[in-house]
Amino acid sequence: MIIARDAGFAQTCALLSASRWYWRRSEIMKKTIEGSIAVAEVVRDCGPDVVACFPITPSTHIAEKLDKMYTDGELKSYTAVESEFSAISMLVGASAAGARAFTTTDSQGLALMHEVLFAAAGMRLPMVIVNANRSLSAPLSIWNDHQDSISERDSGWIQIYCKNNQEAADAVPQAFKISEDTNIPVMVCFDGFYLTHLVEQIDVPEKEMIQKYLPKRKAEWKLDTEKPVTMGMYALPTHYQGFRIDLHEDVIKATENVKKEMEAWGEISGRKYGNGLWEEYQAEDAEYLFVGLGSIMENAELAVEKMRKEGKKVGLVRIRCYRPFPWDVVEAFRGKKGVLVFEKAVSMGADTPMYSELSSMMKEKGVDAPISSYIGGLGGKDVTVAHIEKMFGEIENGPVKKVWGD
Repeated sequence: MIIARDAGFAQTCALLSASRWYWRRSEIMKKTIEGSIAVAEVVRDCGPDVVACFPITPSTHIAEKLDKMYTDGELKSYTAVESEFSAISMLVGASAAGARAFTTTDSQGLALMHEVLFAAAGMRLPMVIVNANRSLSAPLSIWNDHQDSISERDSGWIQIYCKNNQEAADAVPQAFKISEDTNIPVMVCFDGFYLTHLVEQIDVPEKEMIQKYLPKRKAEWKLDTEKPVTMGMYALPTHYQGFRIDLHEDVIKATENVKKEMEAWGEISGRKYGNGLWEEYQAEDAEYLFVGLGSIMENAELAVEKMRKEGKKVGLVRIRCYRPFPWDVVEAFRGKKGVLVFEKAVSMGADTPMYSELSSMMKEKGVDAPISSYIGGLGGKDVTVAHIEKMFGEIENGPVKKVWGD
């Protein structure tokens, strides 16, 4: 049995080595690896000074792997804290002292961080969270939707949503760079279980490549006994509004940093995801568009390919950066017969978040394409290629507002 297993393994390695996809660039090696482990390896090679985690499903494997890396001497530090609130609080202190700081969480863990998320952004402290998107209780669910991170959209954090594990691995170095250049914290979101526990082939950037792209952090200001500063001070009504508006405007300005870092990462890795803010797929000549974020967009690509072969002019637009919101994306809707906005999140008692924002901006820019709103995939409910095809068929008859699969 052992000989047979070893022989099969050797044969597999030989086939991989012969493949033109196995070694594509000198700096990158394609591995068959779980998404969470790939993310943990990239985090390690970004050289964080402080990592603080309280494991919660489905981000657990990232925290566990980083803990083992610390035990094995591969990571500078790792603190197993008593809660997610403690984790983000520790990152605030670390970043204020000039350290590169990281944590991972999701769902109730991210919700427990809520208070400190606002503080971190308001204090202009660079840090990175990888959020493994998961539904919020109640009822209890460990499965995927986007309610956790979408609920934090107004906290002042930049939010990047990944469609696959390759993008998640690529997004982490960009997140550190964007955060440290803008002094705004960044949240990298990838779908729980659909991506976190998926084993697939990924070009995992090697340490030398990451270090070439991401220099050590040099804090513009930090807690220093030789040069004392005050952070998070009390603000009277005369000044509080000014601080909040300054943050709001700087988050908007960060669109340029997101674009710039996508260009820079594309140069070094050979991979780009649209302009960093949003990405099109067969959208230019499409009559109908599917709009969304996260892993559902890979199914949407398959649906588009299938329908294109049937002679139907459909395409998609993927929102990659939800905050700052890419307002120029609505120009891709101009002249379309229908735009289908699909969301794995609900704004209780109102229209869904992304649909509301897109509708508002379309009106402001004079884009009059019919726009439809679909809610689906909540708590991990399946949304298949066939479902997406059916949605495209429904919007041909005019705008739709619908909960899919209820």
